[in-house]
Amino acid sequence: MFEAEEKKKTVRVLKKITQKRLHNIALYYLKRFETSTSNLKSVLRKRIDKYAFQNPDYDKAEAYAWADEIVADCEKRGYVNDERYAGFRVGAYVNAGKSARYIKGKLREKGISEDTIEELLEEKEYSPFDAALRFAKKKRIGPYRVNEEDRVENKQKDLQKLALAGFDYDTASEVLEFELED
Repeated sequence: MFEAEEKKKTVRVLKKITQKRLHNIALYYLKRFETSTSNLKSVLRKRIDKYAFQNPDYDKAEAYAWADEIVADCEKRGYVNDERYAGFRVGAYVNAGKSARYIKGKLREKGISEDTIEELLEEKEYSPFDAALRFAKKKRIGPYRVNEEDRVENKQKDLQKLALAGFDYDTASEVLEFELED
């Protein structure tokens, strides 16, 4: 018990946030992840806030201005492109069997405009039925259940899973009534 008291938590002292350091943080982040402009700005602001919390006399406003400049520079150089990012994400979500509602929500979180999302869904020829069928296959529900008895018994649960995944009632019902061909 006394040993636990001796081992006190040590607070990690953060390095000072300068314009150069913020720029390096942005480049390192972009090296690892494809992202949107608003998400990159959010990442940089979180780092600034973390440092400013430890150092109350730090000028956050100036650092926020640096972050905006850095994001604009990265966008100008082509390191960050919202349409490219949204295209990658929409493709991945469509292949994973996600609903349009899920896709729109996730991309809105990252600061992508509604129009861009709609255009990309049309471009990828998004079909709610195909996405719901892909989801059903992944979760082994509906037509992908092993036997007919399980399928009938669990119809409500399967409908609930599809609804929670963001598919509308008509699409979910259509998928559950779908018969697979051998």
